[in-house]
Amino acid sequence: MPASTITPRLYGLDTLRALAIVLVFANHYELFVSSGVFGFWGQIGWTGVDLFFALSGYLIGNQIFAALRSSQGFSLPHFYGRRFLRTLPNFYCVLALYYLWPAFRGEYALLPLWKFLTFTQNINLTPGTAFSHAWSLCVEEQFYVLLPVVALVIAACRKSLLWAWVLVAASFAAGMLVRSYLWDEYVQVPRGGLGYYKYIYYASWCRCDELVAGVALALLKNHHPAAWRRITSYGNRTLLAGLAGAALMLALFYHHHFEYRVTVFGYPALAASISLLLVAALSPGSALHQWRVPGAASLALWSYAIYLLHKQLCILLAPVLQGQGCAPDGLPAVLIMIAASIGAGWLLYSLVEMPFMRLRTRYFPTNHA
Repeated sequence: MPASTITPRLYGLDTLRALAIVLVFANHYELFVSSGVFGFWGQIGWTGVDLFFALSGYLIGNQIFAALRSSQGFSLPHFYGRRFLRTLPNFYCVLALYYLWPAFRGEYALLPLWKFLTFTQNINLTPGTAFSHAWSLCVEEQFYVLLPVVALVIAACRKSLLWAWVLVAASFAAGMLVRSYLWDEYVQVPRGGLGYYKYIYYASWCRCDELVAGVALALLKNHHPAAWRRITSYGNRTLLAGLAGAALMLALFYHHHFEYRVTVFGYPALAASISLLLVAALSPGSALHQWRVPGAASLALWSYAIYLLHKQLCILLAPVLQGQGCAPDGLPAVLIMIAASIGAGWLLYSLVEMPFMRLRTRYFPTNHA
């Protein structure tokens, strides 16, 4: 790629993205391969998706707001071209494996193809279907489509900045109100956990807290530079606060995940904790910003491809390794499946994602008009 189009690596964000895929892997291993292997982290690893959401909210929001403020202006077609060339090729490639290779999906039922193609698979999704973890990709794609349009509409208003912050606050409030209503309606007996996942956990309107929090950080950075400089000047304090807040929220979700108060207020509180970690990762003086974790940059680069493939790959490998005397809860099997997931992710990244990224660089080098 031309040097002018390459964004310098931010070690802190790489570390957080690598942590996110590690957490998700542990959770899926716990749920679909062998329980108890990763203990607490396997139970709470679903929060890695929330970390991905916050990263996407900040990174995409920052791209949009920076382009809107530039002299060249923001191009909606360029933005969509860049996003779709980044996300769709990998997704369609893995989707083809599920639909064209029955052995890959195994015994899991497969939803109609149109639900995946329209990124509405997460709406009223019943747990346990094939490629169910694509629900988070649906949430993100819906976010990618809507956010730039909303940003352009608000930018056209005279009090654009005020309305932007009003919308951020309204989004958090609406999320809490919707979760409160849906919990009363569907989570109480006799529906229990199924109702929670189907109507709350997978639903876009209940899971946008971290995306909105990331957008709020991008808004702060681009439109309140003085406040942003003050906030990022206390990187290590912010890091400690974020770690303390995240530890508290992980403990609450671990012990009281499905309770009413945690369902309603826990997600925005988790979003706030993750936001502090993002600020620390972006603060030049923080340890998280400066510390280059070995392998984190590569995991971050391949994380999208790994996310798409790792779950089904481990499900398929588990009985094969069991037949060779490697129990799924044993260290050899775990290491083999970790290596296979990383290797498959690297292969998908190299053969599919990178060629389309080169096309993106050629035809849509920036989000500018």
